[in-house]
Amino acid sequence: MVTILAALLLVMVGLWLLSLLRRDASLVDIYWGLGFAQIALLGCWLADGWSGRKVLLTLLTVAWGVRLGVYLLWRNWGQGEDFRYRAMRRTHGSRFAWVSLYLVFGLQAALMWFVSLPVQLAQRQPAPAHFTALDAAGVLLWAIGLACESIGDWQLARFKADPAHRDTVLDRGLWRYTRHPNYFGDACVWWGLYLIAAAAGVWWTILSPLLMTLLLLKVSGVPMLERTIVKRRPDYAAYIARTRAFVPWVPKPR
Repeated sequence: MVTILAALLLVMVGLWLLSLLRRDASLVDIYWGLGFAQIALLGCWLADGWSGRKVLLTLLTVAWGVRLGVYLLWRNWGQGEDFRYRAMRRTHGSRFAWVSLYLVFGLQAALMWFVSLPVQLAQRQPAPAHFTALDAAGVLLWAIGLACESIGDWQLARFKADPAHRDTVLDRGLWRYTRHPNYFGDACVWWGLYLIAAAAGVWWTILSPLLMTLLLLKVSGVPMLERTIVKRRPDYAAYIARTRAFVPWVPKPR
């Protein structure tokens, strides 16, 4: 686990240096999913747990991480630095370079390491040396999450690609039932991985998926995104009033 953290920090320092050259701290967002894939692959190589569960966790984590990383690379390519980091630049001025080292890159490395603890620790468990019903439930929840996240991203990308939809609100498809199907899917993925870890006996790592869910619901996910959308899209307040923020449900009548 210490080796994994050290490798993660080393990559983050490299990304930080690259971000200084490009003046774009958004590189860290693209690496978010890929970093989890790196953790899973390195953990699989270093750990000596039961190979079946170890490989399963690795494959599921890598599939989720690579999909997210490739999608964010495609979405952000040529778009410039994200508004969150531009705001930080204005706030910190000439100190931003050093502040971003620990407040952006260092913090994300720590969060990735902690959120991935169920995967890291379950990869090291020798028993039970067979799959259980809890493993199956975890895979099912992971699959539901990946589907929600992938379909939601695809529907949003198609919607934004049409100039006629400029400054309007997507309220069709999965977005009719939840304002953030991608965030809901993200949470399901990590709760699914946690169930597989719990099947290996490390049920006490529950703080990791709880932290991921908290970040999505209360910190860097829903609140931060919606503060900017409400200002840019007049119809979004009405969309909020009728549509669940996270868990999908039938919307209220217009």
